[in-house]
Amino acid sequence: MTQSYIAPVELEKAYRLLNHGPTVLVSAQHRDDRNVMAAAWACALEFKPAKVSVVLDKSTKTRQLVEQSGYFTLQVPCYAQLDLTHQLGTISKLDDPEKLEHCGVELFYQEGLTSPLVSGCIAWLVCKLIPEPHNQSAHDLFIGSVVGAWADSRVFRDGHWHFQDAPKELRSLHYIAGGTFYLIGEEVKAQI
Repeated sequence: MTQSYIAPVELEKAYRLLNHGPTVLVSAQHRDDRNVMAAAWACALEFKPAKVSVVLDKSTKTRQLVEQSGYFTLQVPCYAQLDLTHQLGTISKLDDPEKLEHCGVELFYQEGLTSPLVSGCIAWLVCKLIPEPHNQSAHDLFIGSVVGAWADSRVFRDGHWHFQDAPKELRSLHYIAGGTFYLIGEEVKAQI
């Protein structure tokens, strides 16, 4: 994906990037150490100010980087990234220090921010960690205040997803178990 498709999303509407329940990629960086992992448990938490939550297991390198840097990025991968998403969720950087290179991850940065973003995704939310030591320790639950949000304008525009017009490659992934995902489906509207 070229960066020409990346468009800013109003922070008050950033929750819409996650409210359909996609699998996310979580990235973080501390100094020169970077990592990306897949996570199925992420959601919008508050509209204004925009906040999100994500579960990060104690055994992950990404969690260490979030705790050290105070920032993380949630991004929504798409069908074109199915194998990459699965790899990032099953390979630990603690076991493979060259994980990002071996998986072929391409990172970029938005101006003025030091949290890495994964190229090819369809949405990105850069978040500042809101420290909640009890929740982090007891429940592996991390809360972030969204400081920047962007989406691929081919599938998210005017504050809404447009998957009904999107090619299969740009549809979001929804993890089930054992390497099985679903793609976002057909749009239907209630008749009220």
